[in-house]
Amino acid sequence: MDKKEHIAIFTTASLPWLTGTAVNPLFRAAYLSKSGERYVTLVIPWLSLKDQGLVYPNSITFASPLEQEKYILQWLEERLGFTSGFSIRFYPGKFSTDKRSILAVGDISEIIPEKDADIAVLEEPEHLTWYHHGKRWKTKFKLVIGIIHTNYLEYVKREKNGSMQAFFLKYLNNWVVGIYCHKVIRLSAATQDYTGSIICNVHGVNPKFLEIGKKKREQQQKGDRAFTKGAYFIGKMIWSKGYKELLQLLKDHQKELSALEVDLFGSGEDSAEIQKAAEKLELAVRVHPARDHADALFHDYKLFLNPSTTDVVCTTTAEALAMGKIVVCANHPSNDFFKQFPNCWTYDDDDGFVRLTLKALAEEPLQPTDAQSHGLSWEAATERFLKAADLDKQLERKLSGSSSNFLAASLNLQHTVDEASAYVHHVASGFEPSRRFFGAIPDSLQPDEGLRKELGLTDAARKQG
Repeated sequence: MDKKEHIAIFTTASLPWLTGTAVNPLFRAAYLSKSGERYVTLVIPWLSLKDQGLVYPNSITFASPLEQEKYILQWLEERLGFTSGFSIRFYPGKFSTDKRSILAVGDISEIIPEKDADIAVLEEPEHLTWYHHGKRWKTKFKLVIGIIHTNYLEYVKREKNGSMQAFFLKYLNNWVVGIYCHKVIRLSAATQDYTGSIICNVHGVNPKFLEIGKKKREQQQKGDRAFTKGAYFIGKMIWSKGYKELLQLLKDHQKELSALEVDLFGSGEDSAEIQKAAEKLELAVRVHPARDHADALFHDYKLFLNPSTTDVVCTTTAEALAMGKIVVCANHPSNDFFKQFPNCWTYDDDDGFVRLTLKALAEEPLQPTDAQSHGLSWEAATERFLKAADLDKQLERKLSGSSSNFLAASLNLQHTVDEASAYVHHVASGFEPSRRFFGAIPDSLQPDEGLRKELGLTDAARKQG
C-alpha cells in the first residue's frame, strides 16, 4: 500500500487576525484533508503576549498555543459543513511594526520532521524566505509550492523612495523564490511575475456566503424583493485598500451620483482621515466600524463597489458575488477571475464607473447558476490547486529522473547554480548586520528563550526537527 503523502502548509498569519494569509490557508488545509487521501499540517506563527496585543483584534490573546489552536478550530467548525482532519503546528514569529506583518524566527522548516517532509506549500514564499536561515526548502522537501498572495511592489511604491525600494524588492523576491520553490502559483496577474510561474486563483469563499447567496436566489425565484439596500464597501480602513480611489470617484462625480448612498465598513490606521473625507462630500456616505462580511447586516445590500487596484484577488469581491450581489470593480488583472460571473461589472474609466453604478441601482442582480456558485467554492478552489500544482506528476518526475543525457546535464548545471545562490543567501541571512540592513527584526536569527519555552522548543527538540 502506497504511503499517504504529507502536505505541510506554511503561512504568515493566523486567527484571530482576519487577514487573507490567515483565513485562506486555513480553509485550504481543511479542504485538502477532507478526502482523507493525504495528511495535512497547517504551520502558523506563534506570537509573544506583547506581539499578540499589537496584532489581534478586540484584545484577544492566548496563554498557550493549545488555547489558540482550540480557538482556530472552533472558528473553522462554525463555518464548515464537515469535521476537518488536519493538524496545526506553530512556529516562532515576531511582529514587525514597520512592515505591519509577522516574520518567522529561526529555521521554521524544522517544525516538520524529516519523515513527513513530502510537500511544502509556502503561502507568501517571498515573505517566508526573505530572512530564512537554515536547511534549504528544496533539499528538505520533495516538492515546494509557493503561492503568491500579495502585490508587495505596489505597496512599496507608495512609500518614500518607493520606486527604488520596489526595484530592489523585485529582484530580492525573484531570488529567494527561485532558490526555495520548485513551482510558483500566482493568484492573479496583479502580482509580480516569476520565472515559470502559472496564474490560477486557488482560493474560494467561506461556505456561509454561498448559503446566503442560495437563500437570496430562492427569494428571487419566488418573486420576492431579495435586495432592499443600496451600495456599500468593506475593507481594512487604510487609504491603499481602495478608499482613496472610491472617495475620489465619489467626489469627482457628486452631481451624476446624487441619488447614491454608500455605507463604508472597516477599521484601520486611516479611519479618522477617511471619516473626515467622507463628511466633506455632498453625497450620503456613512462610515461604520468593521463587521464580519457574513453578518446579516450585509445580506440585503444589492451593490458592492470596489475600485481597489492593490489587491491580488479581492476576497470581499468573491464573497459579494457568492451572496448574489452586483459588483462594480475596476478592469484590472486582480479582477480577471471574476469576469466570468455575470454579476461582476468592470469599468475602464470614471465614466464607466458612474454608468455602471447607476445601472446597478436601477436593476436587480442576475441569479447565479449552480455551476457559477460552485466556481466560487473551496471545493472548486481545491480542484484548481491540485491541478495547478500537478502534485503526482511533479513528484514522479523528481523521483524518477530524466532519460535525456542533455536534459540531465542541463538540470545538473541549474542545480549547481541554485546551490551556489542558496549558499550566498544562507551566509547573508546568518549575518546580523546584513539581516538588519535588509529589514529583518533585530535578534530574530533564533527564537528567544520566551518563545522557545512557550512552544516547547528545547535544544534537543529543535535538533530532532
